[in-house]
Amino acid sequence: MPHTLDPEALEAHAAAAGASAATKRTYVRRIFSEIAPRYDLLNRLLSLGIDRSWRRVALRRLGWDRVPAGTYLDLCAGTLDVGATLIRTAGFGGAVVGADFAEPMLRAGNGKAPRAVLAPVVADALQLPIRDDAFDGAIVAFGIRNVADLGAGLREVRRVLRPGARFVILEFSTPRVPLVRASYLFYFHHILPRIGRLISGHKTAYTYLPRSVANFPETGVLAQAMTDAGFRDVRWETLTFGIAAVHVGTK
Repeated sequence: MPHTLDPEALEAHAAAAGASAATKRTYVRRIFSEIAPRYDLLNRLLSLGIDRSWRRVALRRLGWDRVPAGTYLDLCAGTLDVGATLIRTAGFGGAVVGADFAEPMLRAGNGKAPRAVLAPVVADALQLPIRDDAFDGAIVAFGIRNVADLGAGLREVRRVLRPGARFVILEFSTPRVPLVRASYLFYFHHILPRIGRLISGHKTAYTYLPRSVANFPETGVLAQAMTDAGFRDVRWETLTFGIAAVHVGTK
């Protein structure tokens, strides 16, 4: 009889640095599918609404105004917040493909923009069903740390970008200032999981979040990973005392 892992065991395995790609992929898809109905509400609540301003900064770094009628990729798109924000931006006249392997997350984003300009696609970030050189830019917001193989994921994004296109990563970071860092870690590891469990009803999803951030490469290491994947002119900046960071690279 095959053995199965309970949710807590899966969470621990997925967050661990040595977790297998298959285990992490299975766990991440399942938890995000389960919390999809409350995902947007929890994002606003747990970030005190600051996540919206972070997304706007990341979209500015995308440089979409160079090709305002182009086609852009929102990777690990979740409930399509990033794509919908770009579609509503004054001057933008292009289209966005929102790719995510958790279909309930994409369904939760239905109605944020017409499908003619914001197309949801159920797809794994490691195997995008998209031809080479298809997009004028790509962005991933708070999703790259959930990809089972970071290097392979970065190379896959580069594959689908046109030469000269930008790739922007918005992700949580850990503040360096000691007082801010201590306050942030206390909130992230003790307060956030309790609120997340209370509202989402999910036992482990919001425990996975801080552990996934803790195990994700810090800003300089992520920049080097982007360079190793073939991106050039890689740079980054931190936001809100270092709670989040935006990385930019060009194909």
